[in-house]
Amino acid sequence: MAENEQNGQNEQDRQAENGGGAAQQPQADAKAPQFALQRIYLKDFSFESPRSPGVFTGQWKPKINFEVKSRSRKHEENSYEVILTLTVDAKVEEETAFLVEVQQAGIFACVNMQPQQLEQVLAALCPNILFPYAREAVDSIVTKGSFPALMLSPINFDAVYAEQKKRQAEQRAQQGGNGQGEAPPLTQ
Repeated sequence: MAENEQNGQNEQDRQAENGGGAAQQPQADAKAPQFALQRIYLKDFSFESPRSPGVFTGQWKPKINFEVKSRSRKHEENSYEVILTLTVDAKVEEETAFLVEVQQAGIFACVNMQPQQLEQVLAALCPNILFPYAREAVDSIVTKGSFPALMLSPINFDAVYAEQKKRQAEQRAQQGGNGQGEAPPLTQ
């Protein structure tokens, strides 16, 4: 025990020699990139079943068309709104059985991030956080419309983002671009 007390005393001596140590730590962390989820909410959703109730009498073998989009905008200083839009169109015999659109949104604090890092956070990390909520909202409304559950597969937004960045780089190379100017907006 005396040895532990001695080690603790030596650490206190080192911190005092270095100007307190613990007091300097928050200053270093204040400049580090910071990310925080502030709120998740359902911004908008719609459900249409134009062939009801006739759609329930036939055989259920739908063709599902699924579309995902993501966009972001600055909300306040160091705060961004990200909106993930899922659109699902189920057709039976080329007629719409149901159409669902869900806009799942969130507000995220992003502090001390470089532009490339911020872009990746808004285009990949935030949609990865929002997708399970949007998927649940779609499934819930589809089952409330008396259709079989619609279990959407997970999406790896990091891979989608990386692929889009790769395509953008290839397009710039084909156009003989010098890498200057704005990149086209990202969509998932």
